[in-house]
Amino acid sequence: MFKVTPNPPNTGPVPYDASLDLDPTKMKEAADRALDFYLKPGATKTQIPPHKRSTIFTIDAAVDDETLLVQAYDSLSSASVMASDFAELMEGPQRKRMLLLQQVIMMGEIAVNRVLDNHKPG
Repeated sequence: MFKVTPNPPNTGPVPYDASLDLDPTKMKEAADRALDFYLKPGATKTQIPPHKRSTIFTIDAAVDDETLLVQAYDSLSSASVMASDFAELMEGPQRKRMLLLQQVIMMGEIAVNRVLDNHKPG
């Protein structure tokens, strides 16, 4: 089989572009400006505004602890069942990972359930 283009292809010399000729004094001035901007110790720095918490998923402060625990328990129970269902559809290492995830979720569920059992309303 004949290769049409040589490896590497023959190209002519790159033409010299005088507009790309960089003046060393201008380069030094630009570098000094950049370093002064970023590293000058006496320069005033703009303050980063403090992080504002998102309010998209907020929980009303009036909700009592028992209600929150029951909601967490229900969420963990649902997640455990979903992980178990997904594990049934998988094979090999993915199935083992999903079963491990299901076990971790179940451990969280058991911990929340224990807190609910020990919780005394009021």
